[in-house]
Amino acid sequence: MAPPFWTIGCIYGATSVALGAFGAHGLKKRIADPAKLANWGTAAHYQLLHSVTLTFAAAIAPQNTIAMSLFTAGMTMFSGSIYLLTLDPQRFKFLGPVTPLGGLCLIGGWVALAVGKRPVMPKLR
Repeated sequence: MAPPFWTIGCIYGATSVALGAFGAHGLKKRIADPAKLANWGTAAHYQLLHSVTLTFAAAIAPQNTIAMSLFTAGMTMFSGSIYLLTLDPQRFKFLGPVTPLGGLCLIGGWVALAVGKRPVMPKLR
């Protein structure tokens, strides 16, 4: 069985591509505001970037669960809140403060990855 953070990274990566495609094609029928569409694109972009980072960390630094937890929480809060705020800003306006908290978690994930135990990179033959 794959480690949980590897699996989460793969699932979040796949959903970021699906949500990005939806934003580029299906969402335009529902939302005309270019700024909202750009926000959706930013959420999908950050989710994809950090999904790759999460799977990379799971492979080379599996002991750094703090970094991987922060990346997971950050993607969920940052991208998730933007998706919901784009779809229905009135219904989900209480999530407004969640977006920057998610961003702080993403930053914290990078810092935790930087200060954590350095991974041993396998030598290529």
